[in-house]
Amino acid sequence: MRAFVFPGQGSQKVGMGVELAAASAHAREVFEEVDEALGQNLFKIMAEGPEDQLTLTENAQPAIMAHAIAVLRVLEKEGGISLADKADFVAGHSLGEYTALCAAGAFSLADTARLLKLRGQSMQAAVPVGVGGMAALLGADIEKATALAEAAAEGQVCTVANDNDPGQVVLSGHKEAIERAIAMVKDHGIKRGIALPVSAPFHCPLMQPAADAMAEALAKTPPGALSVALFANVTASVVTDPAEVQRLLVEQVTGRVRWRESAIAMGEAGVTHFVELGGKVVGPMIKRSAGEVEVASASAMAEIEELAKSL
Repeated sequence: MRAFVFPGQGSQKVGMGVELAAASAHAREVFEEVDEALGQNLFKIMAEGPEDQLTLTENAQPAIMAHAIAVLRVLEKEGGISLADKADFVAGHSLGEYTALCAAGAFSLADTARLLKLRGQSMQAAVPVGVGGMAALLGADIEKATALAEAAAEGQVCTVANDNDPGQVVLSGHKEAIERAIAMVKDHGIKRGIALPVSAPFHCPLMQPAADAMAEALAKTPPGALSVALFANVTASVVTDPAEVQRLLVEQVTGRVRWRESAIAMGEAGVTHFVELGGKVVGPMIKRSAGEVEVASASAMAEIEELAKSL
C-alpha cells in the first residue's frame, strides 16, 4: 500500500518551483491559477524572494501548497499517474493537510490557496507579534516533552504542538513559557531546545481566534468528497466523511499535529511506501517513526520522472 504525503511550514525556500515552471507548462498553470485566486504575484515571491516575504505565514502556506500541487500535476499530466489509482491514503503536515485534501479532490486549487492565505493571516493575527513562541526539542520523546511543557507553563500556555518523530517534538505557547522550557531541557533529559523562527505560536490554545476564522471560512467553502482517504493530523486516524474533515480542519488550528502517530498508524494500516511531493521534510520523519518503510520524494523534474517510472 502507498501513501502520498505533503510537507508543512518551514519547507519553503526562495527559488522553489522555478526549475519546475521552466520545464513544464502544467506546473506554470498551477502557479498562475494560485496567483489569480489570491490576486497577488505569489510565484514571483517564491522565485525571487525576498526571503522575509516568503517566510510570512500568509505567503508561505499557499506557496508550499502550490509547489506540491505543481509537482503532483506534472506527475499526473506528464507522468500519466493518477493519484486516485496509485495512493491508498494521503496525509499532510499541518498546512500540508490542505494540500493533501486538494490532491484528493476535496478542495479546488483556487479554494485551497484562498483558505491557506486566510489561515496564514488569521494565525498571524491571533496573537500579537512577540507574545507567542515555539521551540523544537531534539532528543525528546512525547513523554519527556509533555513533562517539560507542564513544568515550564507556570500558568501560561505551553503545550506540545507537533509530535514529529521519536526524537523531535515541538512546543508552542507564550514566549516566556517557551523560553523557560528551553532553559530547562537538560533537567528533563532532553538534548537541545531551539527557538523556532516563527511569527506565531501555532497549534496551541492561543490560536483559538484563527480556529474561529477557519470555522467560518470552511462553512462557506466546505470540503467535497475525497477520492483518497485522509489520515488526519489531530486524530492520527482515517477520515473520509467531508463533514468530519471540515470539523478536524478547525480543530487542527489549536490541536496537536500527531505526525509520529500518523506514520505509525499508516504503517499499521499496511502502508509500505510513502511518497513526499514538494519537499524532503516529512518523509524522513515517517521513516524514523514507522521503521521498515520505503520513503521517496520528488520536487524537481528529474525526480518526478524517476518517480513516475517507479509507480
